[in-house]
Amino acid sequence: MLRPILPRARFCLNSFRRSLVTVPEINPNFNNGVPGLLSPAGFDIAWTQYQGLMVEKLNNLIAGGDYESKPPKDILIKYARDPNSAPIFNYASMAFNNHFFFEALSPEPTAMPEALQADLEQSFGSIETLRREFVVTASSMFGPGFVWLMKNRAGKYTILCTYLAGSPFPGAHYRKQTVDMNTEDKSVSEAIRRLQREDPVNTVGAHGQHSQKKLAPGGIDITPVLCINMWEHVYVADYGVGAGGVGGKKAFAESWWHSIDWSKVEERAKPAQGRKPSLLI
Repeated sequence: MLRPILPRARFCLNSFRRSLVTVPEINPNFNNGVPGLLSPAGFDIAWTQYQGLMVEKLNNLIAGGDYESKPPKDILIKYARDPNSAPIFNYASMAFNNHFFFEALSPEPTAMPEALQADLEQSFGSIETLRREFVVTASSMFGPGFVWLMKNRAGKYTILCTYLAGSPFPGAHYRKQTVDMNTEDKSVSEAIRRLQREDPVNTVGAHGQHSQKKLAPGGIDITPVLCINMWEHVYVADYGVGAGGVGGKKAFAESWWHSIDWSKVEERAKPAQGRKPSLLI
């Protein structure tokens, strides 16, 4: 009896291979942890294991769909207004947020570019004020989330908190964020507060009573340039929970400030005169 001729395995694999979301490459020096911030074990949990888990979960949900080859940012904005797709949004947003955090870390201290420093000082008065606001805000968060440095088209910077898998992008702000009085700061503009809490004002997704309202061209007027990840799995292994005033969130946030890659922040912010902040993140 003749056996059917089957294609070689490698050709089968090529025919079924898809372009799915992958774990991005980051600084290879982080294989032994992030010096001064995360131990090898802490880094393994916060990046290697966790980012891999987010990508795996996300791919399981989007495989075979129109967005299976899209970057997490596109996916999270696409599904932010679809309540039936909350898991897709959550995994895509966390994959984006976590990568955004790790991408702006450096294995050694970096100098802040002069143009960026001048821009930040215009918004916060001094770099020390910005550092203090970041540390205090991150330390005060009741629950896991992210603290972001945001820049608008007018060149003004402000600090923004998101909780759980919340996104800083206006296109994803259908997901209203709860108010945490620990981090509620009058210095945060009312416009950004509205973006977090009010109904959607754009065409992301196809659900909800506002689905036909549109922003003007270029209407996404704020963009993230830096963030700190305040989920417990990132800092607890190395800093503990802060019992007795030792370690915890504050110690982690203070260490993080000295591990920032300011050249990456400058690249995202485009602070040079005449340039617009990059939205292609």
